[in-house]
Amino acid sequence: MIDKFQIEICAGSLSDLLTADAFDEVDRVEFNSALELGGLTPSYGSFLQAREKSKKRIICMVRPRAAGFVYNEDEKNTMFRDAQLFLDAGADGIVFGFLNPDHTVDEETTAKMVSLIHGYGKEAVFHKAFDETPDPFQAAQTLINLGVQRILTSGQKADVIAGIDLLTKLQNAYGSQIEILPGGGVKADNIVALLDTTGCMQFHMSAKETRNDSGSYPAVSADNIRKVLVNLQAALHQENTLTREDQDMLRNDSFENIDWNDEDERP
Repeated sequence: MIDKFQIEICAGSLSDLLTADAFDEVDRVEFNSALELGGLTPSYGSFLQAREKSKKRIICMVRPRAAGFVYNEDEKNTMFRDAQLFLDAGADGIVFGFLNPDHTVDEETTAKMVSLIHGYGKEAVFHKAFDETPDPFQAAQTLINLGVQRILTSGQKADVIAGIDLLTKLQNAYGSQIEILPGGGVKADNIVALLDTTGCMQFHMSAKETRNDSGSYPAVSADNIRKVLVNLQAALHQENTLTREDQDMLRNDSFENIDWNDEDERP
């Protein structure tokens, strides 16, 4: 029976974070900059304002550049300094990812980052660098062994619907040992199918819309958050009032009617 879901909003600015902050049902915010590049380290000044204004748990991204996740020593040092600044200033966790040149998990650097984060009693989250690993099951086990609390993933596909099979397998295999956080194209018209199919109880979404200011940029939409919450709450009510036979029948029907070609940009 569904009893609690969690929503994480991917915020690319202070404005995005404050939009998410207005919703009691939003559990936490992943704080970034440059969502159009997949999310980079936010400025320290923007984080200080976010921490002063928001009551939510804030997980800070440390990612010094776009493209891949194989970093040189200077880039790694920058990431560790940023992480320590954020943790000292009240971040509730750090989201990061380190890969070796063969795209396996960089265990040594990951272990050091986990140690830093856990030294503050905060959450260590491995982001979508996971989706570039050659063996996701081995990568998940490695991250479990290193003490990472959560993996953000779209199931090694362009979006969560395309990756729903792997998401389900990861949740079934490792969900009791590490949190599997589906993210990438999560929205109102697919979130209930994700909930029912994968068994995951938390979701990462940008809830974005396009805005314009001498050019376009993505921003968190309160209306998109609201639509997701309405659908999830309806699913929760349905699970808690229908018989098990009715629940199974409706799950099967909704699964068969999914538009599997529906795509969204990755947050």
